[in-house]
Amino acid sequence: IENTLNWHMYEMIFGVGTAMIVAFFLTGLPELFPSVVPIVGKKLALIVLWWVLGRFSFWFMDYFGVLFTAIINVGLMAYISYLAAIPAFKDRNKKHVSLAYSMVSIVIIQALFFASELKILEINSYKILLLSLILVLVLIFLALRRVSMESINELLEQEKIDDTFLAKSFRYNLVIFCLLLYGFVEFFFPNNSTLAYICFACGASVLAILNDFILKDNNILFKPFIIYLISILIMTSIGYGFLGFDYLNEDINALNHFRHFLTTGTYGLVFYIVMIIISTIHTGRKIFTNIWLNFGVLSIILATFIRSFIPFYEEYTIQAYIISSILWAIPFIIYMKIFIPFLLNPRADGIKG
Repeated sequence: IENTLNWHMYEMIFGVGTAMIVAFFLTGLPELFPSVVPIVGKKLALIVLWWVLGRFSFWFMDYFGVLFTAIINVGLMAYISYLAAIPAFKDRNKKHVSLAYSMVSIVIIQALFFASELKILEINSYKILLLSLILVLVLIFLALRRVSMESINELLEQEKIDDTFLAKSFRYNLVIFCLLLYGFVEFFFPNNSTLAYICFACGASVLAILNDFILKDNNILFKPFIIYLISILIMTSIGYGFLGFDYLNEDINALNHFRHFLTTGTYGLVFYIVMIIISTIHTGRKIFTNIWLNFGVLSIILATFIRSFIPFYEEYTIQAYIISSILWAIPFIIYMKIFIPFLLNPRADGIKG
């Protein structure tokens, strides 16, 4: 890939993003569908190696070739889609079929990107990547609804709060509609003036999800663990607010930098927080927060703001990239320090797994 921006975007969306998606489905499918056997051992190691090969093939595409790179990278996503689709469509109620459809859309858009790079299709690969970001965000919100339901109800039970948390589907559906509207309008009509207002609609619809956290008899908005989940929503909403602001103020021209609210911010927070949830609940432990995990969330948020506002202090661009990269990496170092012992030892509750 000659375009450095495209390389950078692809690796965030389909490099980091694929790791996040694979981790979610391999952990989540046995929870969503009790009949699904967890993937462990050699088969899991093979999937990890497949992902690593995908990264190497992309970094050294000049040596491996675009076609080989496409087969490796798209193949992994197609395989995970296959794993998700089988139980989703077998389920009589089809409750989680939207996850399968979302995965298929990501496989298709990734294939389109490589088709563009191979000159099979005359479509701007940058525009494909922008739409890819939206389609991954759609999957994130579909997954976030389910993760929030599981983790928050676990927390309520843990704290003996006699209430039930429901992530209302109509609020998430509105977010997904707004995201897709923005994505396709930007793809087909990139200079359309309505994009600003669609961005504001995206931001407002994401903020509306906060209403779910005000329960019938309890307001759980300000519980430490809940604030982790809320930070994902607020970061996404701020991102779309600034994107809309940029469309209305042509002099700023910081559109791609403001997208870091959605990548460095939303991606980073989702990856970090979902890993914390999985590594706690699925190892038979109680949900907890501490000063180090709090620092991790704040570090990702700070990294996001530093990177997103680079156009306002361009003379310090290199320093800003370095500082934000370090700040973004620190939470994952904290995660490994705290949670790797959990993952390497038997479940705390004695259940096999």
